[in-house]
Amino acid sequence: MADKLPLVLDVDGTFLKTDMLLECWWAGMGRDPMATLGASFTHFRDRAALKAELAQIAQIRTDLLPVNADVAAMATAARDDGREVFLASASDASLVQPLADHYGMGQRIFASDGSVNLKGAAKADALVAAYGEGGFDYAGNDAADMAVWPHADTAIVVGGVSGTSKLANVTKLDGGWAPRDLIRALRPHQWVKNVLLLLPMLAAHEFGLATLGLVLLGIAAFSAAASCIYIVNDLLDLEADRLHATKCRRPFASGAVPITVGMAACGALGLIALGVGALLGSAFLLVIVTYMILSLAYSLRLKRMRWIDIAVLATLYTLRVVAGAAASRVDASVFMLIFIFPVFITLGCVKRMTELALATDDERLPGRGYGRTDRGDLLNMAAIGMVGALVIFFLYSHSAQAQVLYPTKWLMWLALIPIAGWLFRMIRLGYLGKQDYDPIVFALRDKRGIGLLLMTLALMFYSAGIWQQLFGF
Repeated sequence: MADKLPLVLDVDGTFLKTDMLLECWWAGMGRDPMATLGASFTHFRDRAALKAELAQIAQIRTDLLPVNADVAAMATAARDDGREVFLASASDASLVQPLADHYGMGQRIFASDGSVNLKGAAKADALVAAYGEGGFDYAGNDAADMAVWPHADTAIVVGGVSGTSKLANVTKLDGGWAPRDLIRALRPHQWVKNVLLLLPMLAAHEFGLATLGLVLLGIAAFSAAASCIYIVNDLLDLEADRLHATKCRRPFASGAVPITVGMAACGALGLIALGVGALLGSAFLLVIVTYMILSLAYSLRLKRMRWIDIAVLATLYTLRVVAGAAASRVDASVFMLIFIFPVFITLGCVKRMTELALATDDERLPGRGYGRTDRGDLLNMAAIGMVGALVIFFLYSHSAQAQVLYPTKWLMWLALIPIAGWLFRMIRLGYLGKQDYDPIVFALRDKRGIGLLLMTLALMFYSAGIWQQLFGF
């Protein structure tokens, strides 16, 4: 076996379908954002020192990182053939060594050490010093690997790297990512929640096309902002998602989409949201900036804080309604805002109850502050939110604005019945774990629930005389 050349594998983007430096940065932002930002600024020009410090801050689990199945299979075949297989990475040795140990390749590693960034020419020099010119096969995926491949006996190229056609002995493996996976990361199905921007327009009986056009622009801006924050949230939750039964299949957690692509998409979406927001006026821009800042704070810290996370979720939903008023330039009723907040408190509790009902053990949810023992408290809080919303709706029916918009008061009172039925149904199904993880998305697919909501709207429209205006009855 002495004449069999060792197989040397690059790690980031080659053996792994991710980048450990970026994994550490995002994990560090979730664990200790101030220390992470401090290290990033302090060692901006010293990559080796930056990688070493971020590895200490983040403390990521290398055994959870997504592996490139084709490269792993190649490594297994090489070992079965009696060849030695080693990892050579620009990532810090404190991460590469446990990764190599976990996959049975820990006899020797080549990695950055806090003072030397083992990338490009530095990696080539280390490998030639260890095995000699042409004394190893090398698998890589990046332009930086062009400095290594000419010194290898066989250049194994993962994905599309320009310039490799000039190499003498090349083996190519599939790599890259699919646009459809990036679209999944944007969670377009969640954009349906932004129909909440229509509520102020409907409540004020403003049905003009110009008003609708403004609101649709607002929905587009909020959809871009929401997808931007979804990406940030997924990047902050990589480890928690990999420990989750279904979230482990998310594009960034599974390695289907590179972190760099996600970061670029996040920046582009943020610019689109702010650009459209500016077109809709300063009031709408202020709301969308507030939404994005609060969403970022939720992703970084607030979602891990019991009860505060639910209040923030309710606030984020309520901001959509405020944004609808700002975009359409209609006055949002204070009563409406006070009414919908406890509704969203209830739905926030429903979201957590659903997660706990679907949990497989009694441990606290990864990245959250709740365990199964909290289901009773969440149920009580959901019930309080439901009762509070119904009381506020009843009080609204006596307000001066309601007297003008909904003169048939008893029909408003009658509308309390389907509202109560819908909220009770949402609470019950959430407690039993018979919902989607997002109650708003579930509600917009639930036929019985939609029937109750349509019944509520019909009663309110009839009370307002809209049916008579439109259809003559």
